[in-house]
Amino acid sequence: MKGTLKQILLMTDGHSNYGEDPVAIAKLAQEYGITVNVIGISDENRENEKGLQEVEAVAMAGGGVSQIVFARQLAKTVQMVTRKAMTQTLHGVINQELKQILGKNEEMEDLSPDKRGELMEVVDELGETVLLEVVVLIDTSASMESKLPMVQEALIDLSISLNARTGDTMFSLYSFPGRKKPIDRLVDWTPKLNALTNTFSKLSTGGMTPTGPALKAALEVFEQRRGKRRLEEDEDEQLHG
Repeated sequence: MKGTLKQILLMTDGHSNYGEDPVAIAKLAQEYGITVNVIGISDENRENEKGLQEVEAVAMAGGGVSQIVFARQLAKTVQMVTRKAMTQTLHGVINQELKQILGKNEEMEDLSPDKRGELMEVVDELGETVLLEVVVLIDTSASMESKLPMVQEALIDLSISLNARTGDTMFSLYSFPGRKKPIDRLVDWTPKLNALTNTFSKLSTGGMTPTGPALKAALEVFEQRRGKRRLEEDEDEQLHG
């Protein structure tokens, strides 16, 4: 966990209707130290009540932040959710550290205002400097077709805002349902999401909303990245050891 924050950012407009329960998978993600944030995109005219309830349940199980928005408000929301989740995760980490230092029953809230202020500065600073890895999962089921241009705009904005941090940010982008697998990779790990501009024009919408299988596949993406990084570190050690 030290030095790296891992997030899945799920953007969907409907409740899942296929495959494993997304709430259970989100809970599993949190156990692996991966936060699941969900943005529910609502239609102006009709409230998709069931889908929007699921959005909250998935984020809660994944230790993340959820937000329901109209498509036109998407850009601001994506940044806010990602930032808020970062701070929330760091609070959790710092609370854990505090428990080790101060004993089991101390929480950040129990500290004097001065001490808490100092800790908040640490949280803010960490938020600027830690490595942030985000797997973005975009629902491309049929009802999302008209919303994809807004999603694209929001993600480019997110990329610009997060690249202004001192710490590194790495994104990868997947859509679901995939053609042959639960998810299709649109952009491999990269520090800049500007690579998106060409991708979105090629996206075709349609099919079911297999949110659970998509989240499960996103966990595997993190797992592969970890394996790859370990391999690189070993090679590096052999070279300089």
